[in-house]
Amino acid sequence: MKNIWQLQEAKARLSHVVNEAVRRGPQIITRNGIETVMMISVEEYRNLHNKEKKLSGFFNDSPLKGLKLNLKRSDDMSRDIEI
Repeated sequence: MKNIWQLQEAKARLSHVVNEAVRRGPQIITRNGIETVMMISVEEYRNLHNKEKKLSGFFNDSPLKGLKLNLKRSDDMSRDIEI
């Protein structure tokens, strides 16, 4: 079954388009031949939304967590500055 609908057809068959979004995944609706909106199920939206996490969680889940890095800067003045 298709997943791209012209706006007029989507309005006329809204119940069907909703069922397709729930059963088969995202449904694209076009206006003047241009993809304009996408209808997705609430379940799919929540799955996408829940994948977002805080930056601290990203670093906490990193495979590099616990890696010992030397972040100390050298006190050496490595270049001459002309005034």
